Amino acid sequence: MAESKVKKDGAKPESHLAMVRRARRINRELAEVYPYAHPELDFRNSFELLVATVLSAQTTDLRVNQTTPALFAAYPTPEDMAGADPEALEEIIRPTGFFRAKAKSLLGLSQALRDNFGGEVPGRIEDLVTLPGVGRKTANVVLGNAFGVPGITVDTHFGRLVRRWKWTEQEDPEKVEAEICAIFPKSEWTMLSHRVVFHGRRICHSRKPACGACPIAPLCPAYGEGETDPEKAAMLLKYEKGGQPGQRLSPPPDYPGLPAPARSAPAGA
Repeated sequence: MAESKVKKDGAKPESHLAMVRRARRINRELAEVYPYAHPELDFRNSFELLVATVLSAQTTDLRVNQTTPALFAAYPTPEDMAGADPEALEEIIRPTGFFRAKAKSLLGLSQALRDNFGGEVPGRIEDLVTLPGVGRKTANVVLGNAFGVPGITVDTHFGRLVRRWKWTEQEDPEKVEAEICAIFPKSEWTMLSHRVVFHGRRICHSRKPACGACPIAPLCPAYGEGETDPEKAAMLLKYEKGGQPGQRLSPPPDYPGLPAPARSAPAGA
């Protein structure tokens, strides 16, 4: 794997224009590496995606995907979930952690959908963020993947990678979102989010990135923070890049990896 060609500390600072060009090239490279990038939560409609995204806080998408089949069998619509017995709902979602707080959010958002939106998930961010447990990140996930409305989803993986790549120095998710939106055409926002998250989960890990197996190493200012030996780096790859099952029980047809098992021990996201 080629060493990074990005200027290191002590060299002439990268101009904003050069950073934008590098960022857009990284996006093009990631599009070739992950042409199948997609949301890693199983869902069949906007309500299921909304609920699954709320459940995904502080747990893995795999754990959510292993939990939601029973959840949606019991409560397939907002009206059904709005009338759920709280303890019964808590018991179903217990594997996702923080189940009492999450159950409260699910009951609240389902009741709001029933009472204020005719039982339908709204397609505007201004409405979505009024729902209990729903912030901009969740709203952008739903809008981008259920309504086709472009949006940047700033989760843990996205935030740390764009800072690692020096696209932004911001820590606040809304400020990160605003700065990254300014770099890319609106049409790229949703797929960019998926590609960056895919890369963060598979190659560019938080504590030990697989630098020696990274296809964008020549464009990365943080090259060398992780394992640079190609063979050792290859051992760090996850999911389809490492020959392992993915996180979705029902992945899209173009996903080249194996589907996740219906039940297993938790996997690192």
